[in-house]
Amino acid sequence: MLRRSEGSALRRRRKTQAGLTLVELIVAFSILLILTTMAVPAARYQVRRQREKALSEDLHEMRAAIDKYKDLCDQGKIQSTDPDTYCYPPTLEIMVEGAKLSNTISGNGQTGKMRFLRRIPKDPFTGDTDWGKRSMQDEPTSNSWGGQNVFDVYSKTMDKAGDGTPYAEW
Repeated sequence: MLRRSEGSALRRRRKTQAGLTLVELIVAFSILLILTTMAVPAARYQVRRQREKALSEDLHEMRAAIDKYKDLCDQGKIQSTDPDTYCYPPTLEIMVEGAKLSNTISGNGQTGKMRFLRRIPKDPFTGDTDWGKRSMQDEPTSNSWGGQNVFDVYSKTMDKAGDGTPYAEW
């Protein structure tokens, strides 16, 4: 009698300890798949928003540096290299290297330099420091740089923002 009760107890234990059925596994994986497909677009949107924010900040920083260069040149505090530049920087690189200051002498008898950018930022969409540039003589919507000066900068990406405006027009 003891053996019969042990056998039936084992059978009952096996039935209660059974794993997930195939249907339960399919339902669980289907739920995970639905949740994943909802999370991926949200993550992509978040990444795009971060890039847009970085692009806006980089453009603002470079444009502010160009404006500061122009103001100091107009005041005669920076030596203008060429009259064709109209006191705008000739390149973005000079904003990092530094522009020669007028009428200043350092302790060793050399003129000083003023830097306007620590580095040329990378475009978050292209991943490159090669920005589109416009000179004062170029058309406002021009995509080619005349090379006389740097009046404005823009992103070279062909992507568009969520509202349909190209990033090159920001």
